[in-house]
Amino acid sequence: MEFSSRARQKHARLAGDRREQYPHSLQFYLEPPTESISLVEFENFAIDRLKLLKVVENLGVGYVRSTETYKTKLEHELRKLKFPYRALAEDDYEARRKDHISHFILRLAYCQSEDLRRWFLQQEMDLFRYRFNQLTDSLMQKFLEHVNLSFEAISEDLKNELTDELCASTPGFSLSKVKEQMFYKVGLADAVDLFRARRVFIKDGFAYVPFKEIDVIVLNNYRTKLSKALALTARSLPSIQSDERLQPLLNHLSHCYVGPDYSVQKNTGKISLEQIDALSVKSFPLCMRQLHRALRDSHHLRHGGRMQYGLFLKGIGLTLEQALEFWKKEFIRGKVDADKFDKGYAYSIRHNYGKEGKRTDYTPYSCMKIIMSNPPSQGDYHGCPFRHSDPELLKQKLQSYKIPPSGITQILDLVKGMHYQLACQKYFELTHDVDDIGFSLNHPNQYFSESQKLLSGGRELKKELSNSGNFQQKNNSQESMNSNSTPTSSNATADTELEGLEAFFTED
Repeated sequence: MEFSSRARQKHARLAGDRREQYPHSLQFYLEPPTESISLVEFENFAIDRLKLLKVVENLGVGYVRSTETYKTKLEHELRKLKFPYRALAEDDYEARRKDHISHFILRLAYCQSEDLRRWFLQQEMDLFRYRFNQLTDSLMQKFLEHVNLSFEAISEDLKNELTDELCASTPGFSLSKVKEQMFYKVGLADAVDLFRARRVFIKDGFAYVPFKEIDVIVLNNYRTKLSKALALTARSLPSIQSDERLQPLLNHLSHCYVGPDYSVQKNTGKISLEQIDALSVKSFPLCMRQLHRALRDSHHLRHGGRMQYGLFLKGIGLTLEQALEFWKKEFIRGKVDADKFDKGYAYSIRHNYGKEGKRTDYTPYSCMKIIMSNPPSQGDYHGCPFRHSDPELLKQKLQSYKIPPSGITQILDLVKGMHYQLACQKYFELTHDVDDIGFSLNHPNQYFSESQKLLSGGRELKKELSNSGNFQQKNNSQESMNSNSTPTSSNATADTELEGLEAFFTED
């Protein structure tokens, strides 16, 4: 009995320490974690948070954030990836720990450029908004006190005195609702967005903010803190880059693909060279269709295009023998004779297939790798057309492919918002005449595979009703990020070793 009592006391003490470390399921991430973790846990935490942020991005474009569908899908993802999803739970220490550590890992990975910082900030803001709005009124009040945003609630006497002004200045508030709602006296600098939108009453340099609008102020405060933290983290990067254990992981995370590995295909050898022209029109994503057309027109691609397109063709099923025949036939139609091809290009294609050099089975490029690395220069055709093309040239290309004007407008809007993969997803929908593809597009070979399934009747895609109230646009239901697939260590290795392969493609 004595031992049992001591064990219970120790357990209670440990539980108390844990609750003290993470008193709330929500935080501003002001203090970095100080514990030691393994590199395996480091990578797994980061990958799971990246999956979550990808879902946040996709749902934010596809659904109105206040709808039940948006909330249900996001809560489902939080549960599945074991992040905090209910503020009431007291036994979710591991989820809160994972949330804390994973945020700081991705902060390190995504502070390295302006584009990465902007993307990370937006997704973290959307995630925070959802989680804050899920809090009950009492938990919101506790959280505000925890982060030192405990604004002064006005007295009932002052509220009665200002009832008419509060009612007139706060949209959607009747006299009875003003009397029911708690109002806070907030400095104008903290409520500038509400002031600009004319949603609050202003007097003597203070905004009188109803409790239901307090999230705007909290979000602004969080955005300011996180933006400054990202800038400070970027300044400290040189010291992190000297750590040869962490730097490769961080670089990999900022270009990370979280889907299946397309380096080995079940349909290897089932595609004939005669089919490629037709497949390029029906089932190639725009980036590969562009490369194929350029190859056919000029009978040559520079090394960036050869790597991107060659690995894609390998991924859809071309054997080494087919690849050698395909590239040789096309190149000798241009300025390269057979002897020069055999000496200058054949080795690199065999290397691509793991038959030369380190004999690594190289992986086709993911969307993130294409978007984030090796941007095309003049005379190049590789890269992502949605990311790297001039909007006017992209518009002309889409018109030449018979994309309807309304669809082009939607694609260009997504491009303007820097949602390049979602723009490609919309392109898939428009070229396959579907409204809801039911998956999140992350890889050119995934595009090809899903297109072939659809065209052969292997999968059915439901047509969403055009009057569905849950959609901002019909293009993205995005149920999940295919969470059963995680990047394998071989993917990370291939990604790193691929840099050495580029040397074999330098002859133009």
